[in-house]
Amino acid sequence: MEPNKVQPEGGLNVTLTIRLLMHGKEVGSIIGKKGETVKKMREESGARINISEGNCPERIVTITGPTHAIFKAFAMIAYKFEEDIINSMSNSPATSKPPVTLRLVVPASQCGSLIGKGGSKIKEMRESTGAQVQVAGDMLPNSTERAVTISGTPEAIIQCVKQICVVMLEAYTIQGQYAIPHPDLTKLHQLAMQQTPFTPLGQTTPAFPGLDASPPASTHELTIPNDLIGCIIGRQGTKINEIRQMSGAQIKIANAMEGSSERQITITGTPANISLAQYLINARFRDVAAMWNDPSSMTTS
Repeated sequence: MEPNKVQPEGGLNVTLTIRLLMHGKEVGSIIGKKGETVKKMREESGARINISEGNCPERIVTITGPTHAIFKAFAMIAYKFEEDIINSMSNSPATSKPPVTLRLVVPASQCGSLIGKGGSKIKEMRESTGAQVQVAGDMLPNSTERAVTISGTPEAIIQCVKQICVVMLEAYTIQGQYAIPHPDLTKLHQLAMQQTPFTPLGQTTPAFPGLDASPPASTHELTIPNDLIGCIIGRQGTKINEIRQMSGAQIKIANAMEGSSERQITITGTPANISLAQYLINARFRDVAAMWNDPSSMTTS
């Protein structure tokens, strides 16, 4: 790889989280004997690599770190899968080598910016990297996310993942777990304030369906399960007030409806205020989930 291609994109001090959907056999290959392969990947890439528990046929592999660490981890996974393909071919009569395939899990609201107007962005990605990229038409079961399948040589896949990360950062939809800026709030606020002028290619409205697409995107609604609303509000409203102050957005939480397991949150403000409020709400979920699942995972990166 040329040195200029491993520079962290845009020089932003950002931590990214990218998730992959893998079959059990693929997960086994990534873990390796006694966990040696995944240990080596973590050490050499500097990325955090977590694999979801359970015996279900599909598992989620979460890769978190600065952009250069993510790219290194992806390179190691892609080359490992290529090695598996070569090994399996030595026992079969097949002559043409199948491509390496990875499946990313992407929030549906961000798929529009990956596809681009009239498919222009995804076409450009295919042409410039040589990888095949497909965005699933349907959401994954019980989620608001879609699978994005990338196939090709390991080199093509790495270049394609880089471009996807850049699109995520440019979109500044600080929703879900993609572009997670550095927790320094001054930088975070600057980052959010840059959202509006950064509409690519003179596009005036965001191309993704999940957001309010009218130019002054002044209101955004979220649906939160009842059992999670407490962690957003905090004791005597401390957390929600903190989020209101930091983001500058108005945040209203609807009263619980009888028979409903969810509550509606309405965020009002400039696109930058809304992005910042969404980021802070999601960060709150992540912190609480981390405390529940693994107290040692609470870091101050």
